[in-house]
Amino acid sequence: MLHEKRWAQAWLGFGFIWFLAAIALAPSNKLYQQGLILFLWLPTLVLAWPARHLLLASWRLQPALWTTVTLLLGWGAISLVWSPTDEGAREGKRLVYILLFLMSFPLLAQMNASRVRLLLRVGGVLLAIAALISIYRFYLLAGKPLAMRLEGVGQISHPILGAYVIGVMAVAMLYDVPRDRFLQLGWVLALACMGFFIALCQSRGAAIALLLTVLLAPFWMRERFSKLIAILALMASALTLYLFHDQAMQRGSSYRPEIFHAALQMISQHPWTGLGLGAFYRVEVPGMEFDHTHNLMTHVAVELGLPGMLLWLATWLFALREIWRARDTMLGKLALGMWLFSTVAMQLDAASLTGTPRAEWFISWLPVGLAMMLPWVHAERKACGKISGST
Repeated sequence: MLHEKRWAQAWLGFGFIWFLAAIALAPSNKLYQQGLILFLWLPTLVLAWPARHLLLASWRLQPALWTTVTLLLGWGAISLVWSPTDEGAREGKRLVYILLFLMSFPLLAQMNASRVRLLLRVGGVLLAIAALISIYRFYLLAGKPLAMRLEGVGQISHPILGAYVIGVMAVAMLYDVPRDRFLQLGWVLALACMGFFIALCQSRGAAIALLLTVLLAPFWMRERFSKLIAILALMASALTLYLFHDQAMQRGSSYRPEIFHAALQMISQHPWTGLGLGAFYRVEVPGMEFDHTHNLMTHVAVELGLPGMLLWLATWLFALREIWRARDTMLGKLALGMWLFSTVAMQLDAASLTGTPRAEWFISWLPVGLAMMLPWVHAERKACGKISGST
């Protein structure tokens, strides 16, 4: 089969690494998007027809997840009828990008689980390098004071969203420890760069999401290492809160309760249809104005109404179900950590679900995509078990 050819898998694999790492390392966002077209959308399109039996099998294995995704994208396309946006064609094209992105994961799963984990590890290491470059450029080259929030390179320049990207990939790397001692040194250095990046971004949302993920990880990792990490994280958090309590409290709630209340009022004005996909809106609170709701669920409800929000919630929960079924595999465990981190993160700051590939995709469509490859990972584990049992 064409999708089993090495060149096809290498093409897709490079596209996946491009998605993960070039968001920070590409010279411009335009080049990042063009690279995605060349390295991920195009090979998915080329392989879709020869691998149609595989994609149909993916639907049969996960009918609820694929159905809710299809209904969500379909509802988004329908909402363009009443959306005030002047870029309806572009918004529709972005929905196709999401579909192609998700279709690539069953194809990537044919590489086997260890290679997929290697791709995640390579992407994480490259993002760690981007984190190090960001710290060097911002504080040493530009001479910014350490008290200033870090702005990363590329599309991780936003302190909050940049911290989310690095944070979710740190979770993907944290429990996947290389066996080789030399590689373990690189793993430690990469995680250190990521940790410093998140700390210097001063994103409380990323810190809370990471802390909760690490504290709960022992329940599904079931290893001494995960318990040790949880204890160390709790101690470090307590020490940080003690030393920097005043600085942490200075920003208060950052208007999050007021924004949430205003968002609910906006949703009540168009509860069934929403404003439409791609609609521009402002969230007004006393004395302030924001260009999004800082919460992915309410953002989807403002744009796509309650039907859109419920479809996204169903998609997210069905993804969790698929991840939970594969929790006895390492990739399933990593995906569960990423899902939990993303669940917390998207409640605190997320501005897009259906936009072009950007930082928010790391805490929305990436966990869903990983869930879509897990049936093959689970089947691979069972097959390996049968082989070892018969020998």
